[in-house]
This record gives sequence, C-alpha cells and structure tokens, in this order.
Amino acid sequence: MAGGRSHSFKVVLLGEGCVGKTSLVLQYVENKFSDKHFSTLQASFLNKRVNIEGKRVNLAIWDTAGQERFHALGPIYYRDSNGAVLVYDITDEDSFQKVKMWVKELRKMLGSDVCLCIAGNKTDLEKDRAVSLEEADAYSASVGAKHFLTSAKLNRGIEELFVDLTKRMIEVAESIDEHRANSFGHGSNPRRNVVIIEDESQEQRTGCCGG
Repeated sequence: MAGGRSHSFKVVLLGEGCVGKTSLVLQYVENKFSDKHFSTLQASFLNKRVNIEGKRVNLAIWDTAGQERFHALGPIYYRDSNGAVLVYDITDEDSFQKVKMWVKELRKMLGSDVCLCIAGNKTDLEKDRAVSLEEADAYSASVGAKHFLTSAKLNRGIEELFVDLTKRMIEVAESIDEHRANSFGHGSNPRRNVVIIEDESQEQRTGCCGG
C-alpha cells in the first residue's frame, strides 16, 4: 500500500467495572488522570488521531460500562470493531476470568479479523497482584492476543499498547483490502468504514470505580 494512506478504526474497551477502563482511555487520549473514580453508565466515545509509520489513523475508542446489567447491550457497542482492549485489574482474579468471557464473545461475533490486546491494569499496585504474569501471558498467546501491563495512574504501557494494536489493525485492513482487490476488483471493505461519534459529555461519567 502506498504511504500516506489513512485509516479509521473502531476500538472497544471491555472489562469489568472498576478495572480502570475509563482512566486508561482518558490517559491515552487526553493525558489526564484523576484520583476521582468514574463509573461509565453506558458508553462514551473518544477520538484519537495518530500517525503510524507514515499512515494517518483515526481511532474511535468506545469505552463501555462493565457492570453486569450492561452485558446484554454489549453487542450494540462492539459490533464492527476492528480492535478491542480487554482490561483486567491485576489485583482482581475475577476480573481476569471475565476477560476470557469477553474474548470468547468477541471471537464468536467478529471472528479472527478483530485484533485483541489484553491489558493488566493497575501495575502501580504490584504488591497486591492476584493474577500471575505467566498465566496472563500464556492465556493471551493462546487466543492470539497481545498482553500488556498498564497503569493509568503512572501512564505506563498505554502508548505501547495502542501503537501495537493500531499496527496490527492496519495490517489486517490492508490484507483484507488487497484480498478484495485481487478477488473482486479494486474495492474497500465496508466493515472498515467507521462512523465517528462526538465525545460524550464528561458529565455522563459519575459515581465510583476507575483506576
């Protein structure tokens, strides 16, 4: 593909409540961290424009609520995603087990094209770790995901995670485009056309739980 190509990708964050999804995405998009804890009630949308190896990329990042009552609505939000970041709290074994459920759901809904990253968040609480690094690395490799250790509080590992995810989404998109061009004549994949939705008001983020 020629340099200067631009892409738009939809990325969804999934994970239990209180694992720090909102804090992680706010740190990445806005370089902000607050000790106030947020509970995302439904879903909020943030845009991030990046340049990866000469390619312009717009990321539409959907931050979803983790509460059980929201799970039934999940498919509405992660449908047509190009990538997903599955977040767990390294001090909470149950949150890691829930990531496995999300991975199964995403693979069932989106197949192998969706690029997955698993984020072990809150590494600033290493002394309270409940999920071993070896277990998380091995699981991630077994499902074709990359595993990253992150801390929204310390801004650690987040940039690396999104750069890796974006590179892999570009590879998948260009591979699909090339295959379609070879098979059906030049064309673009409709799955890759992402509708960008404006950022939801910060006032929507209330309650507790973040990190």
